[in-house]
Formats: sequence, structure tokens, C-alpha cells
Amino acid sequence: MPLVSLSAFLEAARSGQHLISFPTDTVPALAAQPEAASLIYQAKERSFDKPLILMAGDIDDLWPYVQGSEADLATWQQTMERYFPGALTLVLPASDRVPAQMNPRSPGTIGVRVPDNAVARSILRQTGPLATTSVNKSGQPALLDLATIAQEFPEVFLPSPEALAELQATPADLAASGIPSTVIRWTGATWEVLRQGAIVLPTQP
Repeated sequence: MPLVSLSAFLEAARSGQHLISFPTDTVPALAAQPEAASLIYQAKERSFDKPLILMAGDIDDLWPYVQGSEADLATWQQTMERYFPGALTLVLPASDRVPAQMNPRSPGTIGVRVPDNAVARSILRQTGPLATTSVNKSGQPALLDLATIAQEFPEVFLPSPEALAELQATPADLAASGIPSTVIRWTGATWEVLRQGAIVLPTQP
């Protein structure tokens, strides 16, 4: 898909019929509306036993998608306020608002994240939370630049240079670290590290 204007990019993202890609603080995201998560699995030729991440522009946008006790919510909020925005994904009990195709193997949980990237957060604030993952065929390295993504995933909508300028993108916003987010899961009493990535944190809440 050719690089498109910001309005066309956001329209594609909101439609629920298309894939988009945008920079984040780790690697560029391949994204779709949560109800259209199957598009991501198809494009990546990805096994359904690998869940997607729900990415949002702000912490408050994530609460409708998770559920827990008052004590759990307080612990999760404390962790989010300390590490979000950032390269940390929290795997939490999912509310009934999360489509099963976000995590076909274990639909009772959902990974959530707020990226530390101004462009990503601006986009997500205008689209709402999106199902996301890295941009690559399953088992291959993540693609790190828009030109390569456009070549290997021609069906994906990408922001044009003009769109990025409207989003006030800086060179730092477009420079992916290449290091994936750390993934931790709430066990009901503590955090379990599922994948060690960019952030190192204690496993106790």
C-alpha cells in the first residue's frame, strides 16, 4: 500500500477492514481494530497460539478491557503508573470487551501496553486501542523501517512523510530500539516474567 495521508491512515485504522503500521518505542507495530485481529494472523502467517497485544495511547483507555478485584486493580494501576508509557506489557484477566481472536488459545487474558512513543500515542488516541504485534512473517525478524514494511507487506497502510509531519514526528520517534517489550503476567498474587525485554523490574508487585 502506498504511503497515505493522515486522514486516510486514520480512516483505514478505524474501519476494521485494514491493517496499519506505525512506529513505537520498541519495533514498529502491525495493528488492526481488536475485532479484526484475524487480519494480523493472516498477514503474518502466525499461529493462533501466539496472542496479540492491546496497545493504547493512555492508561485510562485500557481499563474497560481488563477485570479484577479492587486490590488487583490498585496493584495494576501502581505498576502502570510507574512503567507506562514504556516497553512493558502486562498480561491481565480480560473483560468481555476483548474479542476472543486477540488471544485464541487463552481468551481469558489480554496483554496491554502504552508505548513510550509520541507518534504511536497520538495515533492510538485517535483510533482507540488496537490489536498489535511486530511487523514480520511469523518466525522472521521484526522489520524496523517503513520502506521495508511497505515492500514486504504491500497491503498495510503506512503514514506518509506528510502524515508523520502532521504528527510532529521526530527522528527519535522513528528510531525503533529493536528490543521487544518485557512481558509480565499477573498470577493473582505477584508478577511472573514471561519475556525479558527492554525493562527489568522486580517480580513482586
